[in-house]
Amino acid sequence: MKKKMSRIRKKVLYALIGSSLFWHAPVVAYAEEAPESASVTGQTAEEQVVSGESAAKQSDFTLEGIEVTARRSRELPPPYAGGQVARGAGLGVLGNKDFMDTPFNVTSYTAQTIEDQQADTLFDVVANDPSVRLATPGGQVSENFRIRGLEVNYQYLYFNGIAGLAPHYRVPVEFLERVEVLKGPSSFLYGGVSTSVGGAINLVPKRAGEEDITNFTTSYASESQFGGHIDIGRRFGENKEWGIRFNGLYSDGDTTTDDQSRKRLLGALGVDYRKDKWRLSLDAYGTQEQYDGGLISMYELSSYVKAPDGSTNVFKGVSGTTRSNGLLFKGEYDIQDNLTAYAGIGKLSANASGFINGNHVQDLQADGSATIKGVYNNRFWTDTTASEIGLRGVYQTGAVKHQVVLGANFQDTDFSSAYKATSLDMETNIYNPAPVADLYNSLKVGKGNKTAVTELSSFLLADTLSFNEEKVQLTLGIRRQNVDQTSYSYNNSDTTGGLKSTTYYDSHANTPMVGLVVKPWGEAVSLYANYIEALSPGTVVGATYANAGQVLAPYKTKQREVGVKWNKGVFANTLALFQIEIPSYMVTDKVYSYDGEQKNRGIEWNTFGNIAKNLRLLGGIAYTDGELVRSNTVANNGNTPLGVPKWTMNAGVEWDTPWNPDLSLSLRAVYTSSQYANNANTVELPSWVRYDIGARYKTVINKIPVTYRLSVENLFDKHYWSGATDKGLVTLGTPRTIKLSATMQL
Repeated sequence: MKKKMSRIRKKVLYALIGSSLFWHAPVVAYAEEAPESASVTGQTAEEQVVSGESAAKQSDFTLEGIEVTARRSRELPPPYAGGQVARGAGLGVLGNKDFMDTPFNVTSYTAQTIEDQQADTLFDVVANDPSVRLATPGGQVSENFRIRGLEVNYQYLYFNGIAGLAPHYRVPVEFLERVEVLKGPSSFLYGGVSTSVGGAINLVPKRAGEEDITNFTTSYASESQFGGHIDIGRRFGENKEWGIRFNGLYSDGDTTTDDQSRKRLLGALGVDYRKDKWRLSLDAYGTQEQYDGGLISMYELSSYVKAPDGSTNVFKGVSGTTRSNGLLFKGEYDIQDNLTAYAGIGKLSANASGFINGNHVQDLQADGSATIKGVYNNRFWTDTTASEIGLRGVYQTGAVKHQVVLGANFQDTDFSSAYKATSLDMETNIYNPAPVADLYNSLKVGKGNKTAVTELSSFLLADTLSFNEEKVQLTLGIRRQNVDQTSYSYNNSDTTGGLKSTTYYDSHANTPMVGLVVKPWGEAVSLYANYIEALSPGTVVGATYANAGQVLAPYKTKQREVGVKWNKGVFANTLALFQIEIPSYMVTDKVYSYDGEQKNRGIEWNTFGNIAKNLRLLGGIAYTDGELVRSNTVANNGNTPLGVPKWTMNAGVEWDTPWNPDLSLSLRAVYTSSQYANNANTVELPSWVRYDIGARYKTVINKIPVTYRLSVENLFDKHYWSGATDKGLVTLGTPRTIKLSATMQL
């Protein structure tokens, strides 16, 4: 193993040295005189100011016959009109880009949205997106998502652009500045290898701004959850080159789940330094959640049954705790005005104990009778080290501007799964649950040895070519990805105490990406297209198959997408058409392979901004047509995959009242059409719509600005099945939840 890693690091070193020599080598190229900047029709005065500021940040010079313009995307894109989303987002190795220059459908939700909607976890934020639905119940231990009808699990979120370092299980959002949601595969952009092929969610931590802040928020959520959140930001130094941002949270009390209490703790520190050619940052966080008294269930339906109340607690008496501690250091250094070196390294330690998964209820009947699929006591832990290194350069040859990235990503993860479980299923009734506390408390399990080791490495090269004053932008890239996995049994060791490997997997593949942006009518309209692939690890075929022991190559999910973006300066729209082809397992003549295929096609419309004075809109509509092209069960060929509704819609409106400009009212409707709970399409979940309302009032008390917020989610307390997971389990919709808070700017 050490020899392999040594070769990888040598390759990176050679590549970076070669790139550095390229950037310093004399080059003879035609360099035409840069044309005078012309005003762009359709731009608002605000946009022209932003454009002028961007131009002021450029450094123009000529190097060995090449005209070079260096434009660095160091700062986050500013908020768009209305403040609910940003003008752009980070695209992993491609850096921050304005949404009109991005060949993908991506939405970046701001800290303002997080605060105004009183979001507690990541699901509360992405609930604004019509292409995203929750794949686990709202009161669960962990949060998994579906983007474009495909699961995106919590293990595969990104933290500040790096895979493997985001908090596990449920992500607190009080320390985040942005939540960036990219639709479609993302292996090339962020690195990493995973089964999350529907999209990417990147978490951007808060930084100290130019002005000092000290905000304290007290909060209440039904049934009796009380909390406090402190947010402090300061900048220091002669030119404010040092910044410190701290967020701390504590909340505790009863939740909307019957008889359940939950405690949340968060501590997050962000430190940054910016001076001359250096930009450095350090992020550290610790988060913990502890629940007692039971857990929301997931249900396996053999036939349709009307959904119970979202507060139903079948596992009364169980408890669990999850913890995540993360650390990430990132740095950039300008070698030349047109060449920047970047690097980052981070560590995540996550663990969970108690009743963490296995909360499955089978054979639910109309009278509430059902079967519990065992009771579990789990001990999980994960240790991940992730790093990145690379070069970004900008240069121009003739009329073509190049933005080149050469880099590498590494991720090493040790994982352990140990558990004790009851051997027999038990009968229960969801309206009068059988007691499970004594049974759960009798299950004892210690911390287990690691059960899996995953080593990922990848190398990438990308070039964005801009023509005709950036009216045409073509991005070409390729990433070489290596996957090395070893599995163990946690109670399986040799006579010397070492672990005995049960399976070993080592393979690699290349994932290309092509993105195109064209602005034929100025800055107001962008036409875009992309082709991108996602890589998922194969497996070592098990002993029950004819090809036992075969190492299957990583399999690729492929996306083709075209779209148009329209920016009116204060109001924007994105229309996207996509097709995603996802391989799946098949067994033919006892031979295991990934020759199966699922195909999701769809149309998405996203909109945001001010549609009128003091009136803001956030939401959109998505249509997804899923098909099992080749299924392991031949009878399912042509069916709709489970958990893929054809229509989803989100419509959120905020209104600043004319009789009091400090009072704002909001209304949001979330709609999901019918969907199947199994691939055989024999159990169909009906459509549902949920309404949320809110109010916000700003005032001053004793010279202290105070903002009061009220929100009611699921206003009419609708009982509904919200969706289905890839495991064939259906999820309950959240019950009516009331939230109150007061934020004081001290």
